Amino acid sequence: MKESKYEYGMIGLGTMGQNLVFNMNDHGYSVIGFDKKTSQVDAMNKEAGDKKVFATSNLEEFLNGLKSPKVIMMLVPAGKIVDDVINELKPHLSKEDLLMDCGNSHFTDTNRRIAQLQDSGIYFMGVGISGGELGARNGPSIMPGGSEKIYDRVAKMLEDISAKVNNEPCVTWLGPGSAGHYVKMVHNGIEYGIMQLISEVYHIMKKCGGLNNDEIHAVFSKWNQGKLQSYLIEITANIFTQKDEFSDNRIIDLIVDSAKQKGTGAWTSEDAMHLQVPIPVIDIAVSMRDLSALRNDRDDAHSALVIPEKKFDGDNNELVKWLEDALYFSIITTYAQGMALLQAASDKYNYNLNVENIAAIWRGGCIIRAALLEDIRTAFLHQPKLSNLMWSETFSKKFIQSQTDLRKVIQTGVEYGIPIPAMMGALGYFDSYRSGWLPANLIMAQRDNFGAHTYERTDREGTFHTQWNQIK
Repeated sequence: MKESKYEYGMIGLGTMGQNLVFNMNDHGYSVIGFDKKTSQVDAMNKEAGDKKVFATSNLEEFLNGLKSPKVIMMLVPAGKIVDDVINELKPHLSKEDLLMDCGNSHFTDTNRRIAQLQDSGIYFMGVGISGGELGARNGPSIMPGGSEKIYDRVAKMLEDISAKVNNEPCVTWLGPGSAGHYVKMVHNGIEYGIMQLISEVYHIMKKCGGLNNDEIHAVFSKWNQGKLQSYLIEITANIFTQKDEFSDNRIIDLIVDSAKQKGTGAWTSEDAMHLQVPIPVIDIAVSMRDLSALRNDRDDAHSALVIPEKKFDGDNNELVKWLEDALYFSIITTYAQGMALLQAASDKYNYNLNVENIAAIWRGGCIIRAALLEDIRTAFLHQPKLSNLMWSETFSKKFIQSQTDLRKVIQTGVEYGIPIPAMMGALGYFDSYRSGWLPANLIMAQRDNFGAHTYERTDREGTFHTQWNQIK
């Protein structure tokens, strides 16, 4: 070891773990890393040179190399592996030591782990980190939860290594318990929704408008200079110019159209259903990844469900303009759904979330960073208890102005057989909310008819049940 004692420990030296270690070292922190894979240890020590960084595959050496009270960060796969690491560490930890789970753990697991370690006087924090490999190295968005008092112990370090926007660090204490991992889960759900929406726009450009890769690149590049400016639009534009290393083709045309997932999008949908918060764009995004993976079934359907194809005879410039407004509308809707879920979860789980702060720390470093997050932050600054962005002072006019072009895009998709369910979900969400009346009265009548579930009336108070087959 180069140092007698290191300030921080890192367990899990994959790409994210190593990049975070070197980010911490760039800001003056000494870090000792641990990984059972000697290849990861050797790679990190080789890159470390004379930095105050050291890696080992010997757990005793790792633990003995840490200053007390120990602060150990973990970047390992969510689930059983986190519990295994905790169980292996626990006999060697003392009161006041702190474990920080920086992976994508389910928030209920984080609550359980906090409770399990509490009796031993060991502190546990769930910390969401977004930004991918580059973010970890250069500055991610960091979403910490747990005890605010314990957060203060690591606040300066987290602020130092986080992304900065207008000199503001993209990290803040979010709330007690599992608040950090919950916010990261919703971040990932929003990410699913936006990625699905962008893919639907690509589908229409390619199959309806007939745009080639260079033309699609040009459209996304232009959009990234305007109201759609964001990390996901930026990388999407670049994807269409990337050449394949094995041929003269563009790599986008050689990637299998089957989208994988790690489960955080589904977790978001599951908890939204539990809390009865509608998030249809995110739900559809999860389902469409599932559907894309049904390769054999899709091949069978492609052969069996043949309908005449229509050739688009409209103006591509006009189509692109419609698509820009449609995507803008739908992306705002996705953020609105995610923020509505955060507000509901804050009340249910006693997180006391400040949604303005969440929007602020998402402006830099993370995968869903976007220019419009500044407007989202402003909306919640002016209306902290706002239940939905759609009727905020900041966004209501934007929704009204862009909904016309979204309707045109949906009409085009339907007419030419292009599946755009996430955009349809965004419009359905908007139209349902703004409707003064919904046909749910019929659903309540049906429930009462077959199950005597009762209903409420518009003309008198109380609950009622009708003998449906007896009244004539």
